[in-house]
Parts: sequence; C-alpha cells; structure tokens
Amino acid sequence: MLKIEELVHAYIHANCDFEKEIILSNHFHSDWEADILIIDFDGFSHEIEIKLSKSDFKNDFKKSYINARTGEKFLKHDKICCGDYPCNSFSFLLPMGMIDHSVIPEHCGIIEFYHNVDNWETEFYLIRQPKKVHEDSYWKLNDKDLFIRKMALNLLQRKMEIKGRHEELIFKNPFEIKKLK
Repeated sequence: MLKIEELVHAYIHANCDFEKEIILSNHFHSDWEADILIIDFDGFSHEIEIKLSKSDFKNDFKKSYINARTGEKFLKHDKICCGDYPCNSFSFLLPMGMIDHSVIPEHCGIIEFYHNVDNWETEFYLIRQPKKVHEDSYWKLNDKDLFIRKMALNLLQRKMEIKGRHEELIFKNPFEIKKLK
C-alpha cells in the first residue's frame, strides 16, 4: 500500500520546480493543513489536498471554521470558492477513478494518480486545472518575514527531534519545555 508520504514525495519530484517554487508538505495555514502547498515566484499559491478514500474525500466538505469575532461558522470549500482563502487555487489529488469528476466542485482542480505496485512507479494525470479564486499574492495575505521565521523554527524543531531519536541529548529540549507550558 502506498503511504501518503511516498505519494507526496513522488508528486513533488515529478511536478515541482524547487528553483522557482516554495514547496511545503503538511503546512498549516488558515485553519487547515495543506497536504502540499506550492507558492510560485510571483507569490501565487496552489494547495493540493490528497484523498485516498471516498470517506476522506466527503469529510473534506464538512471541515468548518468559526470566526473568533463573530462566532459565524464557515465551511472550508465555501471559503475557497468565494475567494476568502489565502491560496489562489485548490486541487484534489486522488487515486485514478476513485471519485466521479461530476461531484467535485468546479473551482477544484483534479489530479489523478496511478501507482504501479510491480515497479513502484507513480504516474500523475492532470484531469482539470483549478480555477484561480482570487488574484492576491500569498505574500499580500501572509507576512513573508513571519513565514520565513516559522519555517526556520520548524526546521530546527525537526532537526532536534531527529537528533534526539538517534542520540541521547545532554540538555533539555527547549521545544518540549514550551509544549508543556
């Protein structure tokens, strides 16, 4: 069975340009986690949500957000299709033939994949381009300096977690201390 991490790795290496794009996986923005977030040179962003089962796909349309100031509840895809979302476009990455394309909203792009278990190769097929839901740059909607600082902190935390798994650290991990507070 193909793991989601392997699928992300295969997609990114087959379809992304690391010299021209910022590519993140499992990145939290807004109130949801993007499986893959791609930000191009001009600051336009594309979120790709991976769904490996029909139930997981259906649950994506139930995700909601409650505005802290007004208490108003919004569904994720209502925010996306009306342009009230930091990403310029949104796509689903699905196993080939899992979902009938007619049930996928028109604003969503569709990317299907076929994984050959015999040679462990994965092929990707762009079925439908996503619609651009707004023209604002990701950097107009998000503080670029804060974004870079968060990225640096995430890298440091991951390095410390990996290092801690392979060797005994002689100092208290400050990231674990902050989690306890």
